[in-house]
Formats: sequence, C-alpha cells, structure tokens
Amino acid sequence: MAGCAARAPPGSEARLSLATFLLGASVLALPLLTRAGLQGRTGLALYVAGLNALLLLLYRPPRYQIAIRACFLGFVFGCGMLLSFSQSSWNHFGWYMCSLSLFHYSEYLVTAVNNPKSLSLDSFLLNHSLEYTVAALSSWIEFTLENIFWPELKQITWLSAMGLLMVVFGECLRKAAMFTAGSNFNHVVQNEKSETHTLVTSGVYAWFRHPSYVGWFYWSIGTQVMLCNPVCGVGYALTVWRFFRDRTEEEEISLIHFFGEEYLEYKKRVPTGLPFIKGVKVEL
Repeated sequence: MAGCAARAPPGSEARLSLATFLLGASVLALPLLTRAGLQGRTGLALYVAGLNALLLLLYRPPRYQIAIRACFLGFVFGCGMLLSFSQSSWNHFGWYMCSLSLFHYSEYLVTAVNNPKSLSLDSFLLNHSLEYTVAALSSWIEFTLENIFWPELKQITWLSAMGLLMVVFGECLRKAAMFTAGSNFNHVVQNEKSETHTLVTSGVYAWFRHPSYVGWFYWSIGTQVMLCNPVCGVGYALTVWRFFRDRTEEEEISLIHFFGEEYLEYKKRVPTGLPFIKGVKVEL
C-alpha cells in the first residue's frame, strides 16, 4: 500500500489534499483571464503547466503524489462547474464531472480524517479496478456519441435532475457510513479482525447493514441517469448489482467469523439495503 500516513503528523494529508484540491478548482477563475485577452486554450495550457510547476516546487515525494492527485480532482471539479453553467449541450456532463471528482476526492479526505491508519494513495480510488475504468470510459463514449447524433436526448433536464438527486443521496449516505464506522471502515474487505474492530449497528447502520454499498450503488446508477445514458444506465445497474451481491457475501463471511452470533442477530434485524440482495446464506 502506498502512502506516508504512519510518518506524517496527524491530519497533514487531509490539509495538504484540501489545499491542493482547492488550488486545482481555482480553474474557475480562467474566464477572467480570457476576458483579459488571453486565448482560452492558451490560458488553459498555461494554467495547467503553472499548477504542475508550483506543485513540483512546493512538494517532494511522497507528498507530491498526494498533491498532484488532489489538484487534478480539483481541476476536474472546477472544469465541471464551468461546463455546468455553460449554454451548451454538455452542461449535464459538467454535473457529472463535479460528482465524479468530488466522490473520489472525498473518499481520500474522509479516510484521512476518520481512519488515517488505513490511508494510502489508493484511498482516492482512482485505480479501483480495470472494470471500473472501462465502465467510466464507456459512459463517456456513449454520452459523446448520443450528444452528436441525438442531442435532444441529453437535454431532458428533469431526468438529469433526478440523477443528480440520486448522486447526492448516495454520496451523503456513503460518507455518513464512513464517519459512523470510524476506524472500522476500510476500502478493502478485512480477513483478519484487528484489536479495535467492533460491530457498528448505530446511525445509518441501524437502517442498512451495508450503507456504504447502498450509497455507492445509487450514486453509480445516478451518474448515468444524470447523463441520460440509456445503455450504460442499464449496464451499470446490472453490473453494480452483481458486484455488490458478491462483495456483500464476501464481507459477511468475514463478519460472521469475527462477531459470530452478535452479527447473525444483527443480520436478522437489519436488511442489506440493496435491492434483492439478502447477503450470505447461513446454514443452521
């Protein structure tokens, strides 16, 4: 696992990532440069080059590795905001850019604040899996092609707004789960119980057994509803449902091993929260 959480002062990664995320988001000021006479593409190229030069000047590895990722996500967020308020058929893609970048950045930030012992560069989830990358690329390709050949399909504002609500709900639920679980939350399913590992059943865990998965489930589908992507909308729903079915069963095997009857009682009382997924079957 990459990272320097064990050697750095407490909270330093969180402060570093926040500062550089906001630095990247300062691309929002780019329209001011274009009004001053600087060409749009020239201004953007100079801005990106200047950002990277500044980060190289200020930070050395491994802090540079944190800074460049957070700054990149802030840059994407800022560009998404600019696109969201543009008068083009790409404005809903701007909503998507904001949602995607904020999701990945907040995964790192919340982990840095909540469970720094498990913090690494992987906490950004930018290298989640090949399947995740292919799914994202597919959604971008579908949006682009449909925006070229059927632009009216991408201007169903009420549908995009519904997708945005799903994204906000999913994001808030997932982060609430991370904060509630505290140091018990980890991006990797644990096969061995640590000394501090406890069974969390309060807060959002009193509603769902796997609230972080429920949040991510609706967030991912919501991104495709937001983009008005019919093909990827169906594809995402089927793929993430299958992924979380398998992930839930894998995690519950470990939880039953860790907590035994305590978890089995909890399992009887509280649903997974995921549609048509009941979790691992227990043979009595």
